Amino acid sequence: MSRPAHLGVRLALLALATVLVQTAALSQLSLLGATPDVAPLVVASVGLLAGALAGAVMGFGVGLLVDIALLQTLGITSLVYVIVGHWSGRIGESVRDPQTAALPLAAGALGTFVALTVFSLLQFLLGVEAPVSFELVRQIISTVLINTLLALPVHAAEWGQKAGERQRRPKGKRGAPVPYPPIATPELERLYRRLGNLLGMRPETIHKRVIQKLAQLPYSAVPIRNDVPNSIRGYIRERQEQFPGVSVERVYLRQYPRDHLAAQLLGYVGEISPDELKQRRNRGVKQGTIIGKAGLEYQYDRYLRGRDGAKVLKVDANGRFVSDEPVAEREPIPGRQLRLSLDLDLQASGQEALRQIGGGLPGAFVAMNPRNGQIYAMGSYPSFDPEELFVKPISQERFNALTSESVGAPLVNRAVSGTYASGSVFKPISALAGLDKGVITPEQVQNDPGCIDIGNPPVEKCNAKKTPYGAVDLRRSLTVSSDVYYYRVGLWLYSAGGQVLQKWAKKLGLGRSTGIDLPEERRGLIPGPEWRAEMNAKERKCRKTNKGRPCYVLDIRDYNPGDNANLAVGQGEVQISPLQIATAYSAIATGGRVPRPHLGMEILDRNGRLVQTIDPGSSRKVKIEKSWQDAIMDGLRGAASSDGGTSAAVFAGWPHDRLPVYGKTGTAETHVEGVAYDQSWYAAYVPHKAKPIVVVATVERGGFGAEKAAPIVRRILAKHFDLGEKLARPAADTSIRQAAD
Repeated sequence: MSRPAHLGVRLALLALATVLVQTAALSQLSLLGATPDVAPLVVASVGLLAGALAGAVMGFGVGLLVDIALLQTLGITSLVYVIVGHWSGRIGESVRDPQTAALPLAAGALGTFVALTVFSLLQFLLGVEAPVSFELVRQIISTVLINTLLALPVHAAEWGQKAGERQRRPKGKRGAPVPYPPIATPELERLYRRLGNLLGMRPETIHKRVIQKLAQLPYSAVPIRNDVPNSIRGYIRERQEQFPGVSVERVYLRQYPRDHLAAQLLGYVGEISPDELKQRRNRGVKQGTIIGKAGLEYQYDRYLRGRDGAKVLKVDANGRFVSDEPVAEREPIPGRQLRLSLDLDLQASGQEALRQIGGGLPGAFVAMNPRNGQIYAMGSYPSFDPEELFVKPISQERFNALTSESVGAPLVNRAVSGTYASGSVFKPISALAGLDKGVITPEQVQNDPGCIDIGNPPVEKCNAKKTPYGAVDLRRSLTVSSDVYYYRVGLWLYSAGGQVLQKWAKKLGLGRSTGIDLPEERRGLIPGPEWRAEMNAKERKCRKTNKGRPCYVLDIRDYNPGDNANLAVGQGEVQISPLQIATAYSAIATGGRVPRPHLGMEILDRNGRLVQTIDPGSSRKVKIEKSWQDAIMDGLRGAASSDGGTSAAVFAGWPHDRLPVYGKTGTAETHVEGVAYDQSWYAAYVPHKAKPIVVVATVERGGFGAEKAAPIVRRILAKHFDLGEKLARPAADTSIRQAAD
């Protein structure tokens, strides 16, 4: 069925329903001394939302049905409603002009006034008994007032329709934000002003919240402010006649007593949106329900949400409550509790280290049990206070700001959603791929002159600061972080074929979901020939619609040896999250067991009794030869403890005899808006019988791995093993580095 046919069917059904409701029900009521008449309101609304033609057709149909139902002279009502529908449509069409800032007054007021006035005039001219009196004028005014109030959700719906259309357009093509409709009547504006003076809010702010809410759920109660002081609640209750339509209700709010602690992990709650109502996971959830929106609140929403209570109250014909005693009542059911694997002291220590040592730069860290994937701590900077932002109503503008990179995007959990070039922390994965393919052995020695040429024409690729390391084997290559060694590994693996490097990266958890119980995790990217071919196809397709000009999806070329060499040192288009690095290092440390990271442990009832143990899923097994593992772990231990190790200065004074650190620095060369900077990385494993740990930290624009990320990891490790403040800090000055990463 075509779109016009669909519209015609919908208008016919709406016209029939309008006349039935008006004649069978509303005509029996009396409000403010007048009978409600929604017919002109519906006709005006159709014209406003669907256009002049649809409004006129709707007016003719409704008028004809009204005349038939009331046994009136056919045509009079149709003529009146055609005028209402047509001119409402013309107003609506002028509003859609982007140059027009003003919006029409309430459709109900305009449509009702025109309909009643013209209808009375026509009856008078035709000689129908219709005395012009004060009572007639009073009835017209009362009916206009009623329909003005009923029309507010119509304006909200129109605004919501336009705002939704704008939001569905691609970014960069959405145009200016849709302006809010004006406050419909002076009485409503005075109400907003009185209420705003009490609550410390601007009338415009209250109006925006009303429009936003009614656009989602017409005729619903609109929360204006939570956590209102007792004095203000009492003032409104005692002067209810000054605040018509305003009620004071008790609601239950989330409490987040630890401010910023684990904010991105916990997530936040909010009212379910129209799009969320359509999702399968929310089947049976009613509009207006508060649900988990992010983090663990989202992941375990069905356990944490509980069920709302309800009261049924009796009202009279004027909408006033007959009694405060409910006719029926349903008690709320509290949600269940979730026990996590987090160590709150370690979480707090990690977040403080990230903020302090990171110097206010964006970054993230992960601390995990490598055997079973339990997350001890996970943090991202900058952070936010969930109670401050989401327990109270928050504007869309404020929410957008919290996801903007200009302020550090505090809502983004960089530990799982931040994907970056990883730099040299990728090298153990390259070592495994080279060993598996046989292009290197643990004892094979290469000469590292500091730089080598790659490609044709040749491009010079060097170690940091062009430092030559001379004869290096696998162990030494990790200890001093020889880029030249791994450039060669990448080239040899490319020549050997089979994409072994890409396969090993994905086997260890890179470029794929780790399966953590957080909804925001990004897969990242391990580039290879197939990915490059896909990007080439997108660029070619884009150029066809861009008059042949480059779209800069990516330069069109094949995946080449230089790309593989870059990947082997964690550079190029590779995109990896801190959690993925933690998972890969856990697999290497345990000899091939790839854990499934998780936070949720148990579901408890309101009294703390066990309801369900959460099964995160089993670990995957990857075959890693014992000799390969030994060589890699020796190199990582040397990096943190031996002369020339890239992080030996950071871990000077550390008790290596009882708590050996197997660590790797990383310095990723990154460009943001054409500006080059170094991203600091560090990954470490410390074995322990009772509480082994893998810690990964990264700091954007943080410089070399030993400058910021490694000291953050040391602080976290010291807290985990209760070593005290003295051992939490390096004994050496890390600003003077022993070696380049």
